[in-house]
Amino acid sequence: MSNEVEIGAGKRGRRAYAFDDIAVVPSRRTRDPRDVSVQWSIDAFTFESPIIAAPMDSVVSPATAIRMGELGMLGVLDLEGLWTRYEDPEPYLTEIRALTDGTVTARMQEIYSEPIKPELITARLAEIRAAGVPVAGALSPQRTQEFSSTVVDAGVDLFVIRGTTVSAEHVSQNQEPLNLKKFIYELDVPVIVGGASTYTAALHLMRTGAAGVLVGFGGGAASTTRAALGIHAPMATAVADIAGARRDYMDESGGRYVHVIADGGLNTSGDIVKAIATGADAVMLGTALARATDAPGRGFHWGSEAHHPELPRGRRVEVGTIGTLDSVLNGPTPTSDGRANLVGALRRSMATTGYSDVKEFQRVEVVVAPYHAH
Repeated sequence: MSNEVEIGAGKRGRRAYAFDDIAVVPSRRTRDPRDVSVQWSIDAFTFESPIIAAPMDSVVSPATAIRMGELGMLGVLDLEGLWTRYEDPEPYLTEIRALTDGTVTARMQEIYSEPIKPELITARLAEIRAAGVPVAGALSPQRTQEFSSTVVDAGVDLFVIRGTTVSAEHVSQNQEPLNLKKFIYELDVPVIVGGASTYTAALHLMRTGAAGVLVGFGGGAASTTRAALGIHAPMATAVADIAGARRDYMDESGGRYVHVIADGGLNTSGDIVKAIATGADAVMLGTALARATDAPGRGFHWGSEAHHPELPRGRRVEVGTIGTLDSVLNGPTPTSDGRANLVGALRRSMATTGYSDVKEFQRVEVVVAPYHAH
């Protein structure tokens, strides 16, 4: 059965689903939420919950990366952000929060034009390592060659290469593209790479030796990729497609398992539940964690696309604050709208549907049931 629809006489398109279009179906058996494990392991590391804080300046500082680690989760520091450009980024964070909508993009472009300093990359990663938690840092594909040796020498446990879209076969007339396969082979640490939003793109990334693939393309609240470039990947379909690529790559590689990490379009605990139900092993959160009172954005949120020097494809958005990072992740929650106690909600959803761990929960039944909140 094809899910292609006719857009017009000369064009057909495949029907794709966002998380809002699907729902998880309860099964006959239920469990006590305390009997449910939401642990996630990648390479040699085991985390208490499958939640990763996205490498965005409004979400992860060295302090929040450490706090995520203390809570049994992973925080990824953006190694092209304010913390690696300025000795003291606090005045710039304060200024970005205070800018008016009319001036924010131009001023952010100025603030982020300050060069990245390799010695600050080393210092920030050392600060996280000294706290005794797993160390993860992210670079864009464009900067990976330039700074990767600094990052590896500084010591990271997981290295993230994150762009709006990343391909294993980037073509450029002007610069030597990053050879992902060679790079990952020579690197001594597990690499998580993305975003990818199609089966084929993900399969190519898996073949480079990546430990994990980020699924998503400009889906977050602070992204305007759909408006600026006309590009968007409905996440439920993207995750399910890439989970299919993971299964086929396991067969092809003789059992090598690559983790699928949903990255984008995850605003509520229900979205996290549905990401795992469609095949994700873990989720990378931006907006959802930017609402924490101790997140560096203090209620504001922006990504690296917001200050792109030539074509900004993001914006600084006010997301407000609802509680500490701990309460956003683990409760207790003052809200009933799925914005806090994200881990507790995942645990309860798994218990309600009768599944005892995340790997099992990927097999839960889902239905297409578009939902429009009023």
